[in-house]
Amino acid sequence: SAAAVAPPRRDFISVSLGPEEAAGPGGYNNSKARRRRNCWRKWKQLSRLQRSVILFLFAFLAVCGVISYTRMGDSWKSLTNKSLDDQRTEPEVSVLKLANPAVLPAPQKADGNPGDYPELSPQKPPKLPHVRRGPSNLQIKPPWKDVRLKTQHGTSRVVEELVQADKEEKTKKSVISWRGAVIEPDQSTEPPSSKIKEPEKPSSVEAEDQKEPVPINERQLAVIEAFRHAWKGYKDFAWGHDELKPLSKSYSEWFGLGLTLIDALDTMWILGLKEEFEDARKWVANNLVFDKNVDVNLFESTIRILGGLLSTYHLSGDSLFLEKAKDIGNRLMPAFKTPSKIPYSDVNIGRGTAHPPRWTSDSTVAEVTSIQLEFRELSRLTGDDKFQKAVDKVMKHVHTLSGKNDGLVPMFINTNSGQFTHLGVYTLGARADSYYEYLLKQWIQGGKKENELLEDYMRAIEGVKKHLLQRSQPKRLTFVGELAHGHFSAKMDHLVCFLPGTLALGAHNGLTADHMKLAEALIETCYQMYAQVETGLSPEIVHFNLHAQKGHKDVEIKPADRHNLLRPETVESLFYMYRFTGDKKYQDWGWEILQNFNKYTRVSTGGFTSINNVQNPSNPEPRDKMESFFLGETLKYMFLLFSDDVDLINLDKYVFNTEAHPLPIWVPA
Repeated sequence: SAAAVAPPRRDFISVSLGPEEAAGPGGYNNSKARRRRNCWRKWKQLSRLQRSVILFLFAFLAVCGVISYTRMGDSWKSLTNKSLDDQRTEPEVSVLKLANPAVLPAPQKADGNPGDYPELSPQKPPKLPHVRRGPSNLQIKPPWKDVRLKTQHGTSRVVEELVQADKEEKTKKSVISWRGAVIEPDQSTEPPSSKIKEPEKPSSVEAEDQKEPVPINERQLAVIEAFRHAWKGYKDFAWGHDELKPLSKSYSEWFGLGLTLIDALDTMWILGLKEEFEDARKWVANNLVFDKNVDVNLFESTIRILGGLLSTYHLSGDSLFLEKAKDIGNRLMPAFKTPSKIPYSDVNIGRGTAHPPRWTSDSTVAEVTSIQLEFRELSRLTGDDKFQKAVDKVMKHVHTLSGKNDGLVPMFINTNSGQFTHLGVYTLGARADSYYEYLLKQWIQGGKKENELLEDYMRAIEGVKKHLLQRSQPKRLTFVGELAHGHFSAKMDHLVCFLPGTLALGAHNGLTADHMKLAEALIETCYQMYAQVETGLSPEIVHFNLHAQKGHKDVEIKPADRHNLLRPETVESLFYMYRFTGDKKYQDWGWEILQNFNKYTRVSTGGFTSINNVQNPSNPEPRDKMESFFLGETLKYMFLLFSDDVDLINLDKYVFNTEAHPLPIWVPA
C-alpha cells in the first residue's frame, strides 16, 4: 500500500489580550496610577518573609545614611576651620616652601678681618660635644621601601660579637662616640628590595633650626686665603679647563670638562665663598656640556664630576646640579656592558661606547669598587634603580670571588672573565686603596644594614693586621706595607694615609675599639712622613727601615718617589681624628702642613704647584701642575679640621666619597 502522507506542520503564536490591551491603538495606558496599581499588585504577590526582608534592608540603609551624614558634617567643619587657619598664617608658611631649599645655610662672605676672630686655645679641650649647631637633620630615605638583608650563616665571629654587643648596649644610654656607638644591623631574612622610591629632594631647613654658625677662626681664614689664591690662578689662566699650570700660566686638559671647577664647587659652599660659587655656577649652567666625543675614565669622572655635582646639589638645593648629575650618570652607564658586568675603565660619553685600556682587558679593583656611593645616591634621587643595580652587582660579584688573602684583594680584575688577575700581590696603596674605604662607607650610607659589606671590611682589616702591619726603627712607627707572593715590602704609599681616618670612622660607628687604637698609631706614622722630610712635605712613597741603623731615620725616600702632588689623605685622616677625639695636636699637625704648602708650593701669580723634590728646600723643583683635588679635597679637609663645629658636615649625617664630596646617609623611613 502507499505510505501515508503527513499533514503539513503549522506554527502559530497565541496572544491573550486583556480588556485594556484590546482597546486598540487608542487604549494604551502608561499612567502613574496604573503603574502604582501594578507595583502594589506585585508587592501583594510577595510572601510575608520577602516583604519583611526588603523592609529591613531599607531601614538599615536609612540608618547608615544618617550616620554618614553626621560624620561628613564634622569633617567638613574641621576642614573649613583648618582652611581659615591656613589663610591667616599664609605669609609665614610661604617662607618655608622654597623649592629645593638648601640643606646647609647659604654661604656667607668670608672676608672678615682675622683680628675679629679668637685665636685657637693651646690647651687640650674636652672631647667635642655633639651639639646641634647648623644644618638640621637630613630626613633622607633609603632607595628601597623595605631594606632588609639576608643574614649569612657563615658570618664571621667578629660580626657576631658586634651583634651581641649591640644587644647588651641597648640597656644603656646610647652615646655617639667611637667607644660607645651602637650598631643596629637588621637581622631579618628577606633580601633587600630593588624598588626605588619617588625622586627625592633635599630636606627643608626649619626656620627654628637655623642657629648662628660657630665663628670662623684664624686658621680657617688662612685656608680661605689659600683657596682664593689658588682660585685666582685657575680663574685667570685656566677658567673652564681641567687643571691649572700655574708657572706657565696656562692649563692642561684631561677630559675637557672643567674638573677643577666642579671638584671645588662644594668646597666653595662650605668655605662660604659666595661670589666664587656664583661664578662657577654660571659656568656649569652655560658651558658644561657632556655631549662631546671624548673618552673619560669611569672612576675619575664618577668621583670628581658625578660626586661633586651630587654633593653640591645636596648642600645648595640647586636642581641645576642634579640635572647635570643625571646627564653624566647616564652617559657613564655603557661601561657596565661587559660579559662579566665588571665595568670597563673608559667611556666615550658622546658616542655611548666603552672599552678597557689599550694594553689590557683588566680594570683595577679600586676603580670598579669605588663608584658605588655615587651611583647608589643617583638612583635614590632619580627613582631609577639602574644605577644602583649596576654597581651593586659589582660588589656582590667581588664578594664571592676567590683569590683573596684574609680579606685582602689583588689589584686587578678582568672585565671578560670577572676574575682577579695578577694574584698574590696585596696593597692598600694605588689600585686597591678605596675598595676598603668604600666597603665601610657603603655600609654607613645604607644605614648599617648591608652585612656583606661589613663582613668584607672587618675581614680585610684583620688581613691588614695579619699580613701588612710592621714597625719601623728607630721610633717603632706602625706602618702598612705590601705583600708580593709571600714577600713583605716595607713600602707605603701616601695614599695609604686614608686608612687612619677610615678606621676612626668605623670605630665611631660602633666597630671594635682596637680600630681606633690602630688609627692613632697610623696617623702618627703619616705625620712623621711629613715631619721627617726636609721640606715638611711627604713624598708620594716612602720605605721604612725595619732595622735600626746609625744616622738613619724611620723614613727612607728613593729618588723616583720624592715628589709631592698636594695630596689630601693625611689631612683627611687628621680631620677624622680631631672630629672624633678633640685632640688639638691633630689640628697643629695640619697647620704645619698648610704652612709648608704655602712655603714650598705656592706660586706668586696664583695657584699652587706639585713639586718633584721634597728633600730640597732650596729648590723643590716645581712641576707646574695644580691637581683638581687640591681644591676639592686638601683645602676642604683643612678647613673642616680647623673647625670646632661638629655640625659643619656632621659625620652622623654625611659620608664623604673618596674625592671628599659629602653625600647624605640614608635615614630609614
